[in-house]
Amino acid sequence: NLDTANLILYGNGNPVDAVDVFGKYVLDLHVKDGMYPTTGDDLGHETPLGQGKVDFKAVITKLKAVGYKGPLTIERECSGEQQIADIKNAIKLLDPLR
Repeated sequence: NLDTANLILYGNGNPVDAVDVFGKYVLDLHVKDGMYPTTGDDLGHETPLGQGKVDFKAVITKLKAVGYKGPLTIERECSGEQQIADIKNAIKLLDPLR
């Protein structure tokens, strides 16, 4: 599983670069966006898709180049109407990249 935002939220790397390292082993892509941490003690914060630091076009293009055909699992860790709206917007952003 590659969770695009977790690499950023934990300050551990860039998901585009991660595809170069282990992309051929990815079986599931958790599509989530976020911002890098601003201190050494805290996590970064999750954002709606397209408002954080993940370059989804580059990630998906690179995964396709190594043969990825798995799901794009949208992950949004909020609830209620905001979650529904954010997921609908994520679908619009991702649809042309599939």
